[in-house]
Amino acid sequence: MDESRNRDTGLFGPDSVTWRVHGDPSMILGGFRALLIQATHPRVMAGFDANSFFRSDPWGRLRRTGEWIVTVTYGTTADAEAAGADLRALHRRLSPGTEPESGRAYRVDDPELLKWVHCTEVESFLTCYRRSGGPLAPGEGDRYVDEMRASAELVGLRREDVPKTEAELEEYYEQVRPELRVTKVARRNVLWGFAPPMPRWVQLATPARPAWASLVGVAFALLPPWARRLYGLPGLPTTDLGAGLAARAVRRTALALPSQLVESPAYRSAKQRLAA
Repeated sequence: MDESRNRDTGLFGPDSVTWRVHGDPSMILGGFRALLIQATHPRVMAGFDANSFFRSDPWGRLRRTGEWIVTVTYGTTADAEAAGADLRALHRRLSPGTEPESGRAYRVDDPELLKWVHCTEVESFLTCYRRSGGPLAPGEGDRYVDEMRASAELVGLRREDVPKTEAELEEYYEQVRPELRVTKVARRNVLWGFAPPMPRWVQLATPARPAWASLVGVAFALLPPWARRLYGLPGLPTTDLGAGLAARAVRRTALALPSQLVESPAYRSAKQRLAA
C-alpha cells in the first residue's frame, strides 16, 4: 500500500470527535431522526420523493447513505473528495421540480436545501450520541459541528455558510422553522417508513420488523418538541425523558454485541491503514 495513503488520516482523523460519534451505535437513531426532521421541509421532501428510489429499494438507499458517511468519515482525503464529486454530479443530473402544495420550485442542488440536509444530519447525529450516553467533554459538541463543515464543502456548500457551533445550529433552526410543515407526501413516506418491505422469511423468522419499528419510534421521541408538534405528536418534557432512557437502552444493547457486528468495516479498515 502507498505509504502516503497510510499516513493520510482523511478529513477528520482518529483524534476527531467525528470519528467517535460516527463510530457509535447511536448513529442508527441519528440517521432515522435526521430523515424525520428533513421531511418537515416541504421542498426537500418533494425533491427527495421525486428523485429517490427509497420506497422501491429502501435497503439500497440506506446502504448508499451509510457508504457516503463512512467514506467521508474514515476514507482518505482522496476518497472523500471523490465521493463528494460523485454526489455533486448526481445532484446536477437530477431534474428540478415544484413542491405540489405550495407551488414553489426547487432544485436538488439548491444551497439552501443542501444546508438544511447538512444541519439536520449534524444536529441529529450529535443529539442522539449525547442522549444515548455517548461521552462528550465540554466544548466537544461545538468541535464536532465545526469539524463537519468539511463534509458540507463536499456537497457544494461554502464552509463559512454553515453553522460552526451548537448555538449557531439552534439559531439556524429558528430561522427556518416558519417554512416547515408536514405535507401529505412527507406524512405518507414517514408512515411507510415504519413498515418498509422486507422478505417474507425475514418478517416471519427474525425480529427485524418490530425492531425496525421500535428504532423509528425512539427516533420520533428524540425529535425536538417543535418537530414532534409538526407531526401532531406531544411535545412534552416527559416524552424527552422517556426518549433518553430508550436511546440509552438501544446503545447499551448494541455495545454488548461483538465488535465485528457493531463496528463499520470502513472504520476497521481506516484503523488498519493508519496502523500500517
